[in-house]
Amino acid sequence: MPEYLAPGVFVEETSFRSKSIEGVSTTTTGFIGAARTGPVHLPPDIITSLSEFEEIYGDGNELVFDTDSPLTHHLWQGVRAFFSNGGKRLYISRVFKPMDLPGVTTPVRYAPIDPDTEEAAAAAVVDKGGVSYYQDGHARVRELLNAGLVVRARHPGAAGNARVRFTLKAGGNILSVGIDPITKAETTTVRSLKHGDLVWTADRASPDDAALGSFYQARWDEDEAEWNFEAVPTQSPGGALTLAELFPNPDLTQGDAIRVVTLSVSLLSRDGSTDLGSWAGLPLDPEHRSGASRDSAFDYFATTPNSASDAIRLPLVIARDPTDIASAGDVLLGLFGNDPVALLAPTTEETRRRIGVLDKLGMGISVDFLLDGGNDGARPTAADYEGEAFLDRNYSLGLKQFEDLEDISIVAAPGSTADYANYTDDADAIQLLLIQHAEYMRYRIAVLDSAEGQSIAEVRNMRAKLDSKHAALYYPWVTVLDPIGGKEINLPPSGFVAGIYARNDIQRAVYKAPANEVVSLALGFETLLNKAQQEVLNPEGINCFRYFEGRGMRLWGARLISSDPEWKYVNLRRYFAYLEHSIDKSTQWAVFEPNGEKLWANLRRSVADFLLNEWQNGALLGDKPEKAFFVRCDRSTMTQNDLDNGRLVCLIGVAPLYPAEFVIFRIGQWTADAKS
Repeated sequence: MPEYLAPGVFVEETSFRSKSIEGVSTTTTGFIGAARTGPVHLPPDIITSLSEFEEIYGDGNELVFDTDSPLTHHLWQGVRAFFSNGGKRLYISRVFKPMDLPGVTTPVRYAPIDPDTEEAAAAAVVDKGGVSYYQDGHARVRELLNAGLVVRARHPGAAGNARVRFTLKAGGNILSVGIDPITKAETTTVRSLKHGDLVWTADRASPDDAALGSFYQARWDEDEAEWNFEAVPTQSPGGALTLAELFPNPDLTQGDAIRVVTLSVSLLSRDGSTDLGSWAGLPLDPEHRSGASRDSAFDYFATTPNSASDAIRLPLVIARDPTDIASAGDVLLGLFGNDPVALLAPTTEETRRRIGVLDKLGMGISVDFLLDGGNDGARPTAADYEGEAFLDRNYSLGLKQFEDLEDISIVAAPGSTADYANYTDDADAIQLLLIQHAEYMRYRIAVLDSAEGQSIAEVRNMRAKLDSKHAALYYPWVTVLDPIGGKEINLPPSGFVAGIYARNDIQRAVYKAPANEVVSLALGFETLLNKAQQEVLNPEGINCFRYFEGRGMRLWGARLISSDPEWKYVNLRRYFAYLEHSIDKSTQWAVFEPNGEKLWANLRRSVADFLLNEWQNGALLGDKPEKAFFVRCDRSTMTQNDLDNGRLVCLIGVAPLYPAEFVIFRIGQWTADAKS
């Protein structure tokens, strides 16, 4: 109640209507699996297209686990199938299992690299087939490790075995010569110079100067209010010089110059033919600042960047050993060797040398290094899919990442049943983990894959191990033309099914069974089922893909793997999840409100209005609203004990629509004089 302490006119806002309930999205999906690159421990970012997936998690080339035979990149294929079949929003949880070190029997779990453990991570090498791989899967530039520099792929994976190019480039001349307005004496100044900048200087006016020029690091002396220039080791020995000492007789017409030198970093394909990303204008000094924040190459490519987007999308980490790399000069020499000037002027004639230096440094001088040792690790096990939440370090792995995302309504693990004969225990365990996750999160459904090459008896045996009202199983695998290899391959159904769920919800409604739907991309199915075979599978809750002449490839089943007859259909489970989640999310305002008649009436109106709208849209059975649903929230649903303990109980009943799974027309003969 507002306070009124002085006379006046007061206008208040009040509400005369119930608070509305907004329906939640039912199409957002979460996929978990192995990828060629991308973050493992960072919170998943939403993906809206296949190209966006490739930007973060790499292309669709095959995965090579333990450096053995390649395996189809089922996660990429699943994402492609999802978006091709109508999917809109997708979260990815990447799983990665590091290789085992020789002689170490304890299973290794993925852990993000801490800056303090860079050296130890670089030392953990697995030798296989005469090739050395880093155990953590991160590709590195090996030759720079001895110089105290770490240049590695940010994320593990064989896709990190690329080429990195460092380019030194000089900007415009910042040397300026003018007249002091007070003393009328000639003065030498610099423009746009920052403390810590690496600069290239060239004194052309000094008659005894035959040098090409020199690298210096600029330092601002606050006490003397002047610039000092520290010579980069091996280039211009003699300590720091003031601007006046560096240019005793400046003459800009003769080419005297001070140019700020910055570093550009480019990531290229292994053969250097494709530019994968470039970043220019990076200061070399590790302590360089722009305002209050540090902005050197080490800060931009830090192990933990300031931006969450950079942590996901920047492909490189550039780190240093502070004892070896403390200044811009150390970085220069570490990357370009002991005599960077030799890279600038290969000619001998002095004039041409001087022109060549400025031209070449202005265009940039580059040095390339190969990142190697990156690998796809070992094939992830069920433990890697299950993941873990590390509260002390604020990160999660595996399915634990999805627990923090409220908007996911569909989960799947494309490829988890691949090579089922050699992966049976883990594949079965992953199926159970998906079910457990969906049941724990309540408002989700798990889309389960059968295994490649399974017979009808084998898929029935798989189904016999499962029972859940939050999961559906699909059979057989889908045959498509692989855009990577250019040949037909069989793919697990979950990517296609999740996309069909989304398309069905968008074009029709979540209460409509996601079946009798065309399967986009499908050329056929691994097994062409007939009606008799499906009559065996359908009662057991195994949803089948069928080919119908003249109607194409279709999904022809919408049952849950539940033994509870009350929860038989996928659309029923998903529609109730939609209702429950919508009511849950839109009635949070009621918590801590006074638990009395006014609150009860408000909640009754809110829920009744929401369900009335559902009935009007055709989602509920009944020719009148009172036959379609009821909402009770009064003394009949709550005891005094409930009220004393702060409980508000609202009882809601709805009459859902079941799918017309069996459409029956009864036809018989009748005579002309028979009464209809």
